[in-house]
Amino acid sequence: QVQLVESGGGLMQAGGSLRLSCVASRSIFSIDAMAMAWYRQAPGKQRELVAAITSGDRTNYADSVKGRFTISRDNAKNTVSLQMNSLKPEDTAVYYCNAHVALIGRDYWGQGTQVTVSS
Repeated sequence: QVQLVESGGGLMQAGGSLRLSCVASRSIFSIDAMAMAWYRQAPGKQRELVAAITSGDRTNYADSVKGRFTISRDNAKNTVSLQMNSLKPEDTAVYYCNAHVALIGRDYWGQGTQVTVSS
């Protein structure tokens, strides 16, 4: 019912910036009806919430990324983005886009995009 496709990952030096994008395609729900989030999972660690934005555009961030990352949504393009600045080696992980549809109580995930930050 909802297909999420991420892009924008890659290799970056510490201190640099990357922008991740997630497009909700083949979705019967518009993105403005869903709470969207970015999670990440580093090798050997559990998946963790990085940033989230509600359908009402309230945002919240993990303490480790506050002041460096910004989540935003473009409802017209059915896209949610994560701007990552001042990247650190500890930001290295696979980043996943998540959509939560409260109407049916379901979560959908993208396939993930690798972000690698070198020191």
